[in-house]
Amino acid sequence: MNNVRVHLIIEGRVQRVWFRESTRREAVSLRLSGWVKNLPDGAVETLIEGTEDQVTKLVSWCHRGPTAANVIKVHQNQEDWQGEFNSFDIVF
Repeated sequence: MNNVRVHLIIEGRVQRVWFRESTRREAVSLRLSGWVKNLPDGAVETLIEGTEDQVTKLVSWCHRGPTAANVIKVHQNQEDWQGEFNSFDIVF
């Protein structure tokens, strides 16, 4: 299975709706690594590493987010896998 790295910027009503913690929980359940954080403009940014299949599942989830979210747009960049993370964390 190929390891991949994906960088996302998620726009919409994605702050104050438990998006970061929900993303972290989803990532942990999929055994992914990386981080998620709020951006000053109201978007959420995340960097995800793991197997292609599991990363694809989290990316799909990020297009919906938790129940209270309203995702309008997801910007996605594929990057070279680096294996630099040991966990998936919320960054402040």
